[in-house]
Amino acid sequence: MNASAAIQACVFDAYGTLFDVHSAVARHQAALGDLAAPVSQMWRTKQLEYTWLRSLMGHYEDFSRVTTDALDYALDAHDVNDDALRDKLLDAYLSLDCYDEVPGVLRQLSEAGIRTAILSNGSPGMLEAAVRGSGLADLLDAVISVHELAIFKPHPSVYRLACDRLDVTADAIMFMSSNAWDATGAKAFGFNVTWINRFSQRRERLGFSPDHEIADLTALPALAGVA
Repeated sequence: MNASAAIQACVFDAYGTLFDVHSAVARHQAALGDLAAPVSQMWRTKQLEYTWLRSLMGHYEDFSRVTTDALDYALDAHDVNDDALRDKLLDAYLSLDCYDEVPGVLRQLSEAGIRTAILSNGSPGMLEAAVRGSGLADLLDAVISVHELAIFKPHPSVYRLACDRLDVTADAIMFMSSNAWDATGAKAFGFNVTWINRFSQRRERLGFSPDHEIADLTALPALAGVA
């Protein structure tokens, strides 16, 4: 990180960083039994793959459609044919649990005068539902969706959105993501990046590395210069 740049804003990825993407399936674990974990993991994997593929193909669909298509793939791959359960899982994705430390960290940053925002692949409606359901609305200065650009992360134009919306230069933004590829993309753009490595992943080999790596958001205020 550029030590001379004071952090003016902390910008967060949403899914996997603030919100637990596996909490939707966890609520219906009894219905899926032993398939719960593999279905949830495949749902997430295909969701991400479809964002990258649609961006490369030049055929954008919003994150709600991508999420639905990914779930349909995961259920089909595991021979789960239950329309009622499918609908319940999609509904659950609109009210994902946020990680325990999230509200306190956002509050601490806000009280210190650091602006906070979400920058996400999520569609506006999905993000609004997740933020409202977790009680985070009053702790965020902006919720920014890629939808207005019709392209997904890690395209550089997505990260530029945060600079434009917050009117802050890239070197004054600290960006947080639990996704290694997203952290890499943000660093390539020019953000100060803290990788929230919740899942003990390996670093990507793409020529850029995050400035910091922490296991959850608890240590973030200190990294952002908040005593």
